[in-house]
Amino acid sequence: MINFKNATFIKSAPSYKMGPLDMLPEIIIVGKSNVGKSSLINALVGNKSLAKTSSTPGHTKLLNYFKIDNKFYLVDAPGYGYTKYGNKLVDDFGEMMEEYFKNKDIKGVILLFDSRVPFSKNDLDFYNYLKEIKIPLILVMTKAEKLNQKEKSLLNKNIKLTFNDDDKVILTSVKNGLGMDNLKGAISELLNK
Repeated sequence: MINFKNATFIKSAPSYKMGPLDMLPEIIIVGKSNVGKSSLINALVGNKSLAKTSSTPGHTKLLNYFKIDNKFYLVDAPGYGYTKYGNKLVDDFGEMMEEYFKNKDIKGVILLFDSRVPFSKNDLDFYNYLKEIKIPLILVMTKAEKLNQKEKSLLNKNIKLTFNDDDKVILTSVKNGLGMDNLKGAISELLNK
């Protein structure tokens, strides 16, 4: 059993090669800027100030490593899509991720989507890339507490039309804890594969 509350920020690194030296398995959280990666990490570990949150999209530019229960690293990746820093940052993100996914310690990816926003080309390109390189995925829909019944129904329809039947999809809310236990279980499953 993983104690997610036993979580420590270890370091920020500009590349996988500069990450922690101990060879613990890694699960990386990826998503568009402002999708709620840091808030999700904080909700998972029950500590509102572990991962720094920002109201500025594109703020995270490094890989942030959090050691969970001395069993694995949860890695917060820079957001993709929007950036006020120009195309160079978009290119840097692509290179950083390509290098990262050559990492032998990676157990899977938690790919975040804002449940209120239609899936973008960037979202689908990244999803297809991960499928192509055969990295295990957990698809997480954030901010689900903001959806009404009609919007939830539309989201479920779009999920069925967009993703594979065998993809694990979890609706979450950091505000009310929706989906957190399911996500912890899915992370444990990835680590045990």
